[in-house]
Amino acid sequence: MFIPGQAIGIVTFPGVVVHELAHQLFCRWCGVAVYKVKYFQTSNPLGYVIHEPPKKPIHQLLIGTGPFLINTLLAFIIAFPAALPVAQFSAGTFFDYVLLYFAISIGMHAFPSTQDASSMWSTIWHGENTPLWMKILLVPITGFILLGTLGSYFWLDLVYGVFIAIGLPLLIANAF
Repeated sequence: MFIPGQAIGIVTFPGVVVHELAHQLFCRWCGVAVYKVKYFQTSNPLGYVIHEPPKKPIHQLLIGTGPFLINTLLAFIIAFPAALPVAQFSAGTFFDYVLLYFAISIGMHAFPSTQDASSMWSTIWHGENTPLWMKILLVPITGFILLGTLGSYFWLDLVYGVFIAIGLPLLIANAF
């Protein structure tokens, strides 16, 4: 069954909003001016942050990968109290399912976009003041982003969201 990305984005809009908030948050932390933000819209792209070019290559790396860190962490935190009752199928409340909807939606939008990868690549790889270690680090990060984008055609973003929201809390609970 094929469902267009726009429809998925509309259903999982909380993840889009958090993704763009994460970009904006990292811009602020890095002292990069933000010109315009669209947290969510129904057209393509679903959201965006337009900012000045970062002065340091590390700032571009942080701004580009920020949503992966923020969305993953927030999805896990939101889901943790709801995952265990829902996994038992008898103790889950309506509120638990709402929390899991938000957590899975947020987790699904953790992967940076190809535009994020492109911005990082052009700033870091072609930057004249970029240290070699950062260029070396950029190659697997960009590959990871592109694989994530390709994987979204096979529902990898949903698998990741469910793993962060349900699988990881269950693994941690079972470890203790």
